[in-house]
Amino acid sequence: MRALTLGGLAAVAGYVGYQAVHPRAQRWGRGFARGPEDENAVYLTFDDGPSDETERLLDVLGEHGVKATFFLCGLNVERRPETARRALAEGHAIGNHTHAHPALLRLGPAQVREEVTRAQRTIEDRLGASPRLFRPPYGLRSPWLQEALDEHGLTLVHWTAIGNDWKLAVEGILRRIRPALRAPGTIVCLHDGDGVSVEVDRAETTRAVARLLGEPRETEFRALGA
Repeated sequence: MRALTLGGLAAVAGYVGYQAVHPRAQRWGRGFARGPEDENAVYLTFDDGPSDETERLLDVLGEHGVKATFFLCGLNVERRPETARRALAEGHAIGNHTHAHPALLRLGPAQVREEVTRAQRTIEDRLGASPRLFRPPYGLRSPWLQEALDEHGLTLVHWTAIGNDWKLAVEGILRRIRPALRAPGTIVCLHDGDGVSVEVDRAETTRAVARLLGEPRETEFRALGA
């Protein structure tokens, strides 16, 4: 009986883990982890902004004529609405990344709904635009997430490759993402913020992006939905 109980607990843990984090899981948040594969394009995405670093990153993207997708935290939009407006005005796509960047799996249904709704309303009020894409903090879904997404017509976006740029320097970031860029449809996850922290240092990310955009490539960079 004890072995069966432990086995059952392991099965439940495996199911929860799969639905919460696996890119192909759909039950707790319907969406995609790759963009269109027939357009010879890859997709740069940035989480946790806007921050002071976002301005420098926008400069780099603008120099190379590249559009990206920014998943914005509502609280950071409240702090830096002008930066978020700049990203939108320069042709970048925007998405909802919750209001305060919590791990949604730890929250109840009302709290999950509040995180999604508050961020959506803040972005709409400050930017005059309604996101249609959503990325959960840490890529971590919740059993209550799909209902909140449906309420606002949001589609979940995971990623194909992630740069681990919160802990790596330029060369480490590039080693992680360069191989994935050979495949059309790749969605790259990087960060222009650090959750809702006020003090943010993402200079290594910006330098890595500048290096990447200066290299020859067979695929072009696009914003999701562009």
